[in-house]
Order: sequence, then C-alpha cells, then structure tokens
Amino acid sequence: MDGNDSSSNAYELRDPDVRLMLEVRDDNAAAFEELVLRYQNRLVAILEHLVGNRDLAEDLAQEVFLRVYRARGRYEPTAKFSTWLFTIANNVASNALRTKSRRKEVNWDSQEDGSQAIGFDQLLQVSSGQMPARQLDKAEMKDIVSAAMLTLNERQRMAVLLNKFESMSYADIGEVMELSPKAIKSLLSRARGKLKEIIEPYVEQGQKPRVQ
Repeated sequence: MDGNDSSSNAYELRDPDVRLMLEVRDDNAAAFEELVLRYQNRLVAILEHLVGNRDLAEDLAQEVFLRVYRARGRYEPTAKFSTWLFTIANNVASNALRTKSRRKEVNWDSQEDGSQAIGFDQLLQVSSGQMPARQLDKAEMKDIVSAAMLTLNERQRMAVLLNKFESMSYADIGEVMELSPKAIKSLLSRARGKLKEIIEPYVEQGQKPRVQ
C-alpha cells in the first residue's frame, strides 16, 4: 500500500463525512443531501462574514456545493472533508470579493436578526480571552462585530472564522488557505491584535471604530 492509499484509508476511517463523500462519488444522491444538511448553515455563516451579504452568501454556498457535486468523480480523501469543502469555499469567496472590490459594493448592514452572526462575546474572546465588562444589546453587538471584522483583511478574516467557529487547527487552516501552520499562527496573532484595538475602546469607553 503506498502513502496516498494509506492516507486515504485513514481519512475514510476517521471522518464520517469523507465516507459520505465517497458515496457521493458513487452517485448516491441521499449522501449528497446529507452533506448539504450538515454543512449548509455553517458554510453560509462563514461566507456571510467574508462577503458581508446574506443573500450573496447563500448564493455562494450553492456554488460551493455545485462544485463539490461536479468534482465528485475525481474526489480522493487526502484531507478531512471539512478542510476540502472550506478550501473550495475560500476560493469561491475570494473570487466574489474580487468582483465586489471592482464594483465597490461592499455592504455590511445586511445581516438580519436571527442570522448566524458572530456574537460579540465570542469575538471579544478571540481578541483578548475576556468577556465584555458591560451588557450590550443585539444592535450594538451587530454594529461592533461588523465594524471589527471590516478592519481585518480577507485572509485574516478567513483564518479567524475557521479557527474560532470551525475549530480548525493551524495545519487544517493552512491547507484551506495554502499557507504553512506558522504563517497561520502569525496571521491569527495579527488578527487578534487588530480586533483588540477595536473592541477594547468600545467596551471600556463606548468608542465606536472608524472603518475606512
């Protein structure tokens, strides 16, 4: 058995989603539907924070799953399924952001109540490991989260989302973003520093950030 076969078998044994995707490769429609159910909300939530628009995030999630389905015949389990899926999502989001940058249509006020927005307390823990010193209402949370995330560049934002909300290791995030674990660690460190610059003045003094 060569190294690739051994690695593939290991992922198949450890990752139930890999096993489902192998069934998709064999044209099992029910297996594909199950993967969509497992990842739809998670994928939309991350894409929404990357592109800043719920409707666009839902469209991009459909594009990701379409790419997954089209690639089913070539699929080989050389990584965890989630790593493979978010690699595709990262590429799709990057393309969308380049298009939006050309059109200059970024809109960060589109999140509706009830969407899977990043909570302020979670974001605060990302930056400083502390909980907020005062209670904030939903509107305040939404505003500060949107403003804080806007201060991060695309790569920092993706790294934070995958690390905090998908619980991915530096190595797995590195696979998604085609960077070394050391580079991911540095990227996250800079992102946390930037978030801290935004969050601490707001928590302590109510000072809202200025977004360029």
